[in-house]
Amino acid sequence: MKVNGTPYRSIWYEAGEVRIIDQRWLPHDFRIATLKTRDDFATAIRDMWVRGAPLIGATAAYGVAEDMARDPSDANLDETWQVLNATRPTAINLKWALDRCRAYLKPLAPSDRAEAALRLAHEIADEDVEINRRIGVNGLDIIKEIAARKPAGEPVRLLTHCNAGWLATVDWGTATSPMYHAAEAGIPIHVWVDETRPRNQGALTAWELGSHGISHAYVTDNAGGHLMQHGLVDMVIVGTDRTTATGDVCNKIGTYLKALAAHDNGVPFYVALPSPTIDWTVRDGVKEIPIEDRPEREVTHIQGTAADGSISEVRVTPEGSPGGNPAFDVTPARLVTGLITELGVTEASAEGLAAMFPDKAA
Repeated sequence: MKVNGTPYRSIWYEAGEVRIIDQRWLPHDFRIATLKTRDDFATAIRDMWVRGAPLIGATAAYGVAEDMARDPSDANLDETWQVLNATRPTAINLKWALDRCRAYLKPLAPSDRAEAALRLAHEIADEDVEINRRIGVNGLDIIKEIAARKPAGEPVRLLTHCNAGWLATVDWGTATSPMYHAAEAGIPIHVWVDETRPRNQGALTAWELGSHGISHAYVTDNAGGHLMQHGLVDMVIVGTDRTTATGDVCNKIGTYLKALAAHDNGVPFYVALPSPTIDWTVRDGVKEIPIEDRPEREVTHIQGTAADGSISEVRVTPEGSPGGNPAFDVTPARLVTGLITELGVTEASAEGLAAMFPDKAA
């Protein structure tokens, strides 16, 4: 995707360094950070310099590669796995990438690990780009079907929650990929962008869509049900941080409420699902998926641009009022119309996922 006309990925390797778009400052300021040490990578994941399950996984892979260049021993490989895996508990792509790295590197001689780890990190990043591109192609078919039923020139109205855009992946995004493909195909769309408190990740989605000239409006988290009641939403599409083998979907807090509203109003609710985000070891999302509790300051304070253009933080709650901050919730499979994967669209069920990914399901 492009920023001010320049193509970027959210993470890349340049001049022997791993660089990221530091998302703490978006949409107010575009900054690039360089990650060098294992602590840099752990901090970037934990403190949300990078966000989104696919991007977290790619970042962890590059973190392993950088630390193998420092110390390629078995002990350090295991320690790096532990340190990075402990940063965020919900997004399964983190563990998926770390497991893949460790399994690939363990049989190799320590002297070969640094080069091999970097090669694998590049591979994981490139794979993510292609997965998300294909999700966009498959999601485009759904948008085309909706567009064909609407009066000529009337946009397909989509609602999304959190940022499942290219900033949350290496490129394209998951939920946004069908939107970009629709725009390229000349299909008029309008996107309702949930603010997604407390981190206001919808502002990142709005920044992305605005940069690509896609019609959108930034709305409060509680506006979705109202919009659906009045026929202003044709389709809900969200991303996922972990999906169970039975089709339960864990995503940013508030997704479950959107699914309930969509179900009550007969609005199709789709989830853009890259296959590495499926946790084949989990069957009951509500009972088994660990939900991250983040710092209460994210709820009690908010960051924005002041009148003088500076970026500042202000308190929005009374002094002394504590904040609760569960970062994710689980939407049961029964509320999901379909899962848009890189291989096609399937129903949210054990049978549907097993048929689409038989090798992984086994």
